[in-house]
Amino acid sequence: MKALSLFALTAALSLLHNDVPDNVKMNRIQVIGSHNSYKKAIDPALFKMFQQRDSVSASKIDYEHISIAEQLDMGLLNLEIDVYADAKGGKYAHPKGLDWAKGQAPYDEKGVMNEPGFKVLHIPDLDFRNDYLTLKNVLAELKTWSEKHPHHYPVFITLEPKDGASKSKEITEPEPFTTAVFDQLDQALIDGLGKEHLITPDMVRGKYKTVEEAVLHDNWPTVKAAEGKFAFILDAKEGKRDLYIAGHPGLKGRVVFSNSEPGTPEAAMMIINNPNSPEIKELVAKGYIIRTRADSDTKEARLNDKSSFIAACNSGAQIITTDYYKKSTHFKSDYEISFEGKKYCRLNPLFNNTAAVSK
Repeated sequence: MKALSLFALTAALSLLHNDVPDNVKMNRIQVIGSHNSYKKAIDPALFKMFQQRDSVSASKIDYEHISIAEQLDMGLLNLEIDVYADAKGGKYAHPKGLDWAKGQAPYDEKGVMNEPGFKVLHIPDLDFRNDYLTLKNVLAELKTWSEKHPHHYPVFITLEPKDGASKSKEITEPEPFTTAVFDQLDQALIDGLGKEHLITPDMVRGKYKTVEEAVLHDNWPTVKAAEGKFAFILDAKEGKRDLYIAGHPGLKGRVVFSNSEPGTPEAAMMIINNPNSPEIKELVAKGYIIRTRADSDTKEARLNDKSSFIAACNSGAQIITTDYYKKSTHFKSDYEISFEGKKYCRLNPLFNNTAAVSK
């Protein structure tokens, strides 16, 4: 692991202690985090082959991240993890991409991809390299980091269950998520982190009949009450989201917050990727927690265009994701995302007008 710079260490220590008053509710802060947080670069030989075949698509995934622990040390408070079911193990143990281009670096030398359980990767057979490979390994890293920093602010984690056939017949088709598989996913989160490290829908619901009712009555915990904990939001809608809710009306007994619409018993956290959407500000004001994006597909970074980030900041969305909390090492650009003072957490501008961002 690369050593933290003195500046980054100072920023991290500041974040863990006094940037936001302890009595502020967790929906009244605004944080910056990473998208596909686990992702490493595609091996150069495979990337070159893919680039020759489809340069546009290749450019969209031409980024990578430092380790999750290093991101958290910097002060990032949102992560994104893609998970694939692998009941028997071995489904992704030998990506086809290893055969598509010669001269690639070794992959999974410890053989963890042969073990049953949820796997972590971006695109099967193509964009599969990372430091963790399994959800179990990611959670172990999170728990270790959290217990080293027991007073850290709540960390938001977007969890995307990946399934469905690819447009390309060359790509391995994932196992489908079912209610039973989601049960296993919840248990994996509990086993990996421990209930003491989780903010769950039941905790937020409290005395109220539904999670939404609790949210509309400002029943989110304070950052002090939520310290040392993680809150997960499911990046899935419609049928797949309904499978997660099935048998758990109002998310009773579930670990992850669903991406549910206002007016439903499960509505609490939502994903609205367009930071210019006018509904974000309205929903945040009502008490919901919203995740949006500062950039996507490397577009803003290549153009050095921060307009989406500025819109995200001023929308009041509590969670803003980026691939560029550090400048790109894949192409020349000065694009880099943070709040003023190289911070990644602040009081939410919707509730604190002095924090508003302007051009």
